[in-house]
Amino acid sequence: MPWEEAGMPALTRDTGAMPLPQRAPALTPPGAALSQYGRHGARVVVARGAYDMDSITPLADALDAAVRECPKVILDASGITFADSTLLNLLILTHQAGTLRVVAPSPQLQRLCEITGVDSILETRDSVDDAAVS
Repeated sequence: MPWEEAGMPALTRDTGAMPLPQRAPALTPPGAALSQYGRHGARVVVARGAYDMDSITPLADALDAAVRECPKVILDASGITFADSTLLNLLILTHQAGTLRVVAPSPQLQRLCEITGVDSILETRDSVDDAAVS
């Protein structure tokens, strides 16, 4: 028996059998929803749902547009159910581009900010009105 055949595991050897079926794709993260409005001269972006690298683009676009049209941007984060480093990076970039206030971050987001130290950079408020007048 040639060395190539002897050293190959049985599952990868060409036995003429049908190939294994492809693995099912991973579940996509839950959808995210956005809304926007003006409040006391600030632009408010309301984010709902999960945000990771697969779902961050609409929020990134909304925050980018908000920073360009208004000096103060408020992110209502009370409805964010999941966030990872992708969202943290977006928040830091938005903070650097303008004045960002994060309103009522969910416990998961708040904990993520605490663990990473981002809570010392971002300004959080309890309500949109508090964020708009500060």
